[in-house]
Amino acid sequence: AFVFIPLVRSFILSMQMTDPIGRPVAFVGLLQYQRLLQSPQFLNSLQRTLLFVLYTVPPTLALALGLAVLGNLRLRHISVFRMVFSLTIAVSAATASLIFLYLYHPALGILNYFLSMLGFPPVGWLTNVATALPSVAFVTIWLQLGLNTVILLAGMQGIPEELYESAMIDGASGPAKFRHITLPLLSPTLFLLLVVDLLAAFQTFTQFHVLTKGGPINSTNVLVFSIYREFYFNGQYAFAAAQSIVLFLIMLIVTIIQFGVIERRVVYE
Repeated sequence: AFVFIPLVRSFILSMQMTDPIGRPVAFVGLLQYQRLLQSPQFLNSLQRTLLFVLYTVPPTLALALGLAVLGNLRLRHISVFRMVFSLTIAVSAATASLIFLYLYHPALGILNYFLSMLGFPPVGWLTNVATALPSVAFVTIWLQLGLNTVILLAGMQGIPEELYESAMIDGASGPAKFRHITLPLLSPTLFLLLVVDLLAAFQTFTQFHVLTKGGPINSTNVLVFSIYREFYFNGQYAFAAAQSIVLFLIMLIVTIIQFGVIERRVVYE
């Protein structure tokens, strides 16, 4: 009711022309999709989306893996460290975006204050074309890092300790144990997070809506925000529906590739 019916209706709407209030008035077939391929704005949104996924997913997984390794150490008061890096789980995307909106402020933000103390000029984190998308990506990494780390830490603690003891008797070093024991046995968890993080990155909306609203000069106008803007502000209902179908197909193809290619490298035993 809430997934498949809207999906079918969106596909039908994407092949229509609509009046100013969104009612279909004429069947046009694939005309809206032809408009997409000829639209520089759509191609820019597609590029921005792919860059955002590249900026967020690999760094999140790499940082979470490093924090999980540290959190798995048998040290005194390690539970405090685990609690600190997991705090972002309780923070909503809107709240985090508002926090970073003040941190990124060009005049009052603490980031530019530190830069001025070091003798560097202030940076327009959210107003500069070159830094806007990486700045939003950093907020997303910060948000997702806690959950990713907790899941990876749980996966590490599920690895039998006997395997490490046997490797130690055989003279294996720390990096060797990580490469030949931890990573293979952690691969199902990493694969799960890769799938989840990729889909979440393609659907990220709140951070862009709060921080940049697609600017400056469409440098953060990712597909999800472009769909929102075309539908609610420009009245291009069928055009927005066509974009949503394209985004769905991209996510579907990426997921099929992940399960068809990457999953073959996953060790389930």
